[in-house]
Amino acid sequence: MTTVSVIIPTFNRTNFLKVAIESVYSQTFTDWEIVVADDGSGEETRRYLRGIEGPRLRTVWLPHSGNPSLVRNAAVAVAGGRYLAFLDSDDAWFTEKLEKQIAALRNFPHCRWSYTACRHVDEGGILIPKKRRSRASISPEGWIFDKLLKLEIGIAMPTVVTERSLFDEAGGFDEQQRFGEFHDLCLRLALKGEVVVVPEPLCSVRTHNEHYSSDKLADHADWMRLYQKMAGIADSPRLRSHCARMRAETSLSLAAAHGENRDYRKVGTTLWRALPFSWRYPNWWWGALKRIVRPSVPNALVSAVRQRRKTE
Repeated sequence: MTTVSVIIPTFNRTNFLKVAIESVYSQTFTDWEIVVADDGSGEETRRYLRGIEGPRLRTVWLPHSGNPSLVRNAAVAVAGGRYLAFLDSDDAWFTEKLEKQIAALRNFPHCRWSYTACRHVDEGGILIPKKRRSRASISPEGWIFDKLLKLEIGIAMPTVVTERSLFDEAGGFDEQQRFGEFHDLCLRLALKGEVVVVPEPLCSVRTHNEHYSSDKLADHADWMRLYQKMAGIADSPRLRSHCARMRAETSLSLAAAHGENRDYRKVGTTLWRALPFSWRYPNWWWGALKRIVRPSVPNALVSAVRQRRKTE
């Protein structure tokens, strides 16, 4: 059995994909296979993938769906490794990434998954410096569901290696969760098993303007769905209460996004649908009132208020 199956979903962006795949071939740990799931790419990407297919790299050819969870699950379905490692087609690993994570998992056999620190780069691969150290830059290990749920930890997709059996127990990627899908998976992994951390940066996460997650409306709606789901499976009343409150707060963000698009009917619809699970929170009522009143306030007055706040 192969030790690690590397799961790479892709849709075009051949120039980034080449860098990602080359970073796997440069690994000091060599017992791996690559499974690329192609989400209906154009001929350039298909020609590139056909040219490098072989014993260590297989491609799953899919019609375009734009659903990253479905695409990743399709790759996992044919993977044969004991462990799964995730790498998006626009990211890259450092050469010792797999070696250090597999060693950590073997040294701590009670931990069934692992993540690392990462660095962020721009479209050209230039390092984006951190402005400040935040709570999300802390790297705790063990049972981390609580911290993940409260967003005290940020785990990037290409940093994770998990036992295939743990991935299956957690239910894989939720194909109905189009946004926040990887955080959703990590939350379910964290409920099932302890994690071991390699705290040094071992991969690069690329920031560019082609990310699918730029749809603010769908993003807010799916985070509402995520909190609703976690409220049903969180392992304590305190955390279930947190999920319920966050679902209500996210409904305000969704209503505000509709307001920015001047779709005031959907502002009202969103708030009305959120009322059954939000009415108990006084701050939600104040937020809802602001979303409803905002369309009737002249833009000049709003701008004047904002400018005054900046000068105070």
